[in-house]
Order: sequence, then structure tokens, then C-alpha cells
Amino acid sequence: MSSCKDQAAISEVLCYLHEWDQGNKTVRSRMLIDFLAKNTGKTCTELELEFAQVASLFFARLTAWMRLTYMFGTCLDLQLKAVGVFLSANSSHQYMTEFLEVGGVLTLLEILGQDHLKEEDKTKALHLLQIIANAGQKYKELVCESYGVKAIAECLAKSESERTQETAAALLKSLAHGNSKYQIQVFKGLIALLTCTSPRAQQLVLQILRSVHPIVKSAYHRIVEPLLNLLRSLHVEVQYEVSELISELMQSEVRPALLRSLVAYLKPTKEGIPKHKILEDPVMAKMIESNPVFLQQAAAAKIIRKLAHSSKEISKELLSLRVIHHLMYAMGNQEHADAQRQSSLALEHFVRMYPVVEEHVCRAMGTTLFESFMHNVEALHMSMDGIQAEILRSNEVNISCVLGE
Repeated sequence: MSSCKDQAAISEVLCYLHEWDQGNKTVRSRMLIDFLAKNTGKTCTELELEFAQVASLFFARLTAWMRLTYMFGTCLDLQLKAVGVFLSANSSHQYMTEFLEVGGVLTLLEILGQDHLKEEDKTKALHLLQIIANAGQKYKELVCESYGVKAIAECLAKSESERTQETAAALLKSLAHGNSKYQIQVFKGLIALLTCTSPRAQQLVLQILRSVHPIVKSAYHRIVEPLLNLLRSLHVEVQYEVSELISELMQSEVRPALLRSLVAYLKPTKEGIPKHKILEDPVMAKMIESNPVFLQQAAAAKIIRKLAHSSKEISKELLSLRVIHHLMYAMGNQEHADAQRQSSLALEHFVRMYPVVEEHVCRAMGTTLFESFMHNVEALHMSMDGIQAEILRSNEVNISCVLGE
């Protein structure tokens, strides 16, 4: 009796496969919709029972059709969902192996690079790659060996969909962990992504770098410039992530380079700094407030204050880099209120912490300006006149070390 049932089940499956083989796009689309309705969430055992122990025959047809048609986007949404049913099934090692053997990873990565395909389909392809990567180290290595890091990173950089960006970021994070052979490759790929133009992508990449750099155990000097360039961002969430990552990198070999650059940004080069006379135009004045060089100047002062608060050792390193001279210069920038405010707050920390700094700053500012500075640091820039600003910009304070503790 059991044998008769088995024969009937096999016969039904063969008819199903024949319908698939003979069917056009409309027929196969209907069959996939039906397949998804009946089988989403099933285990490997349940799928085999549904297909009379020959589910692989249908899976092979499905993946072959996807490989032949993905360039055109034909039913790609349904195809990816159906592949996901097999790959996400409990104990799906058999399906995973079959998918990899026919070049499934390469197909998914190719989908990511097709500009004309829908963002939703790329998100599904990334999700399938995540399932594969989560299966173990050898699967992560396979994705990386297939130039997956480059394809995923480019997808993240170019995508305009936040969901696609977040899925790509999660996949890169997964590839960086538990994948010692390719950790550095992923890390370098993340650093390259810092130059992308999407604020959301920048934020995601910075978050991943914060979690990845401790396991890589090296920060690489190539991270310094693109990281600090993000201080020019108008987006507070990007600025925040940069600040947090810089704080964490203080324990790495790039610390000296980061501190040098932060101090240097307090005194921008003349290129790109607007002329005073255009302040007469309200529209131009507003543009100056968002000038990238001045945004970077303000952000550098804010981070310097944070770092100095966190460590006396870092404070002394900053003093040896003439940070006091540079902070006073930035305080004289009447074209950017926040740069003045952040620099004043940072300078106040050093003045209150080191008597020798207080002495030099008081002498350079003069008694009247110094008293105004100490009385109300945050509001000093609002009452500062042109002569006082010039005194600050032309200061020659040079404190190379601090005596005593």
C-alpha cells in the first residue's frame, strides 16, 4: 500500500516537473506563487516529502531558469524568494551545496551589479548571500573568493534604498567576522567605502569599522584621510560615528596621525575659504556656515576637546602639537560661529587643566579678552569684535610641553 502511495506521489511530482519544463513565463510564475504559498518556512525534510524525495530536481530547474533570465529581471522576485525557501530550510546543506556547485554565488553577485534591476531584488540577493555566509567560514571564504566584497561594497555605495544599504552592510559585517583569511580584505573594502557620497552608507560603514577594527588588530594609515574628510559632512549622525571611531582608534598605531591632522584642521589652508566681503549677501553668508572646511574645523575642535577630556596623555600629545595656538586661531574665525564656540570650549579645558597654558593664553589674549573668555566661554564669539578676532588669529603661542601633573 505504501509503495502505491509512493508511486502516486512520484507520478504527481513528475507531472509537476513536466508542466514546469513545458510552461512559459506565465505558467512558471503561477507555479512559483503556489510553491511559495505552500512551502515557505518548511524544513528540508518537509520539502523532500512535498516533492517525493526529489526536491532537488525542482530546485535545479529553478536555479537554471534564474541563471538564464536574471539579466532581464524575469520573475526575479519570485525566483529569489523560492531559492530562499530551499536555502533557509532547516538542515539545508544539500541544497546549499547544489546551489554553490552551479555557480549560485556568482549569479547573486552579478544581480547586485545590474543597474537596471530593482532594488528589492538586490536586497533579496543580498539576503541569500547572507544565508550562505552564515552557514560557516568556508562559505564566507567562497563569497570573498568570488570577488564578493567588491560587488557588495559597490552595491552599498550606489544604492538609493536604505533597506538595500542596511542589508549590504550587515553582509559585509558578517564577512568580516569569523573569516580570518579575508578579514583584512573586508576591512580595506570598508575603508574604500568611506569616500562614497551617501550619508546613510557612510554611517553604516563607520559603524561596521568600529566593530571590525579590534579583530583586525590594525587600523592601517590609509584610514586617516577618508575618515577625517567625513568631518566635512552636514549630517550629524555621520559626524557622531566619525567621533566615536576616532576615540576607539586612539589605542591603535594611527593615533599620532589622527591627532596631527585634527590639530591641522583647526587652521585651514586659504583655498576654499570665502572672502569676508561676501558676508554682505545673506544667501552667501548661509553658504559660508555650511562651508565644508569650516564644518571640519568645528568638528576637529569638538573631537579634540573630547579626546583631551578622556586622557591626560592625549592632552600632552596635543599640547606638543601646538594645539593651543591652533585653537586660538580657530576662535578668531568670525565666519563660522560653531567653529569659534567649539574651539573656545576646547581651549577652556586646557586653560583650566594646566596653569602654564592659562598663563600663555592670558598673555596672548590680553586681560580684557581673557576675562571675557573665562566669564562666558560659549557666548564669547557673539561679542567678539574684529580687532579681538585678529589678535586670536595672529597669536604665536607655543607650548610644546607641560610641566608637572
